[in-house]
Amino acid sequence: MSDSKTHATLTFSDRADRVELPVYHGTMGPDVIDIRKLYGQTGMFTYDPGFMSTASCNSSITYIDGDKGELLYRGYPIENLAQNADFLETCYLLLHGELPNKAQQAEFVKTITQHTMIHEQMQIFFRGFRRDAHPMAVLVAAVGALSAFYHDSLDINNPQHREVSATRMISKLPTLVAMAYKYNIGQPFVYPRNDLSYSANFMHMMFSNPCEEYKVNDVLVRALDRILILHADHEQNASTSTVRLAGSSGANPFACIAAGIACLWGPAHGGANEAALNMLEEIGSVDKIPEF
Repeated sequence: MSDSKTHATLTFSDRADRVELPVYHGTMGPDVIDIRKLYGQTGMFTYDPGFMSTASCNSSITYIDGDKGELLYRGYPIENLAQNADFLETCYLLLHGELPNKAQQAEFVKTITQHTMIHEQMQIFFRGFRRDAHPMAVLVAAVGALSAFYHDSLDINNPQHREVSATRMISKLPTLVAMAYKYNIGQPFVYPRNDLSYSANFMHMMFSNPCEEYKVNDVLVRALDRILILHADHEQNASTSTVRLAGSSGANPFACIAAGIACLWGPAHGGANEAALNMLEEIGSVDKIPEF
């Protein structure tokens, strides 16, 4: 966001004073009016339910325009990343601002791969849930519980701690999701395999079982990887705002992410995907589409 060179003037019908507000120009998208001093100068707040016309922070991570179908991560178009990068490269890009070179990529993949295991006692934690518990309810609790198992990276003011927490979230979340699924269907937990890629390992933990060898389908792995790239970040959406709001109090990173997952659960946000799947099951077959 560039420095302000223009101003907006706010006038009142019942008052003689005028307020000059700086206008900042974004790299992309609309300009913004800086209203941080509005209350101090006028004693008034703005009213904007749902942040429909409000930017809560200055960010260079993601730009999205849903109406135009545009999604950029650090300036890279999503279609470019979907064709030429994988999910972990995209994670590195979002975290560090640039795509990794070969050495950086190898080190990042190695770090993520070496942290896919979770504390063995977490298995006991899972068994406290009903088998038919909603997987998002299980995930909210399990991610929040990570802070009880990993005490060494909870200082959000420490850059190294923030990086360690981010690495742990990226590496361990597929393991937790797969455990929630396996617990729900009554199958044994499947441990991660460090010889597989990120998406292939997730499919292995989700769909393999001790009775027979599971062969990973490379086409489905690539499709899943692209789905993960597409969902890696969506700017100032509801769950992102929830994580930032929780984090503003100084809460530990795992608790903040758990809050974001709870928000994602809602049918007006990520829960819309679940509703769409339920709708497809209700339709059942192609010939029933006109009737539906």
